[in-house]
Amino acid sequence: MFGKANDSLARVLTHAVEGIDKPRHQVAREAGMHRETLLRIMRGERPIGLDEAARIFEVCGAYSRASMILALAGQEELACEWMRSEMGEFLEEFFSSLPVHLQRTLGRRIEDLRPRWANGTSQLVARMLAKHIDDIANRDISMALPR
Repeated sequence: MFGKANDSLARVLTHAVEGIDKPRHQVAREAGMHRETLLRIMRGERPIGLDEAARIFEVCGAYSRASMILALAGQEELACEWMRSEMGEFLEEFFSSLPVHLQRTLGRRIEDLRPRWANGTSQLVARMLAKHIDDIANRDISMALPR
């Protein structure tokens, strides 16, 4: 009714609300809205404001920015899986800090970036993180071994 992005966000919000031990009326009250408004949002019958979505996610103990970005990027399953996890917390910080670091590091060269590089860059970042995690694990193992 309101578009694909609204529908996706509604499904992820529904997952967040249904995944906690609070009644819907309490979620609505803590998010600053009427229970019927929350239900209409969850059913996709009402457009969802990002500020409203953030409040609902926060009441549900989910990382709001990470959950919204994943939902709006068409990654609903990951949004639902990671919304309350360390990965969600990582993405929350990553999405918040990346623009600042890109601007600071690239400066005027930011205009030289090409959209077609985004996928390859994300693969590079993922490989770098995997190597970093492996390095930390190997260091921990070597420190635990007797000398």
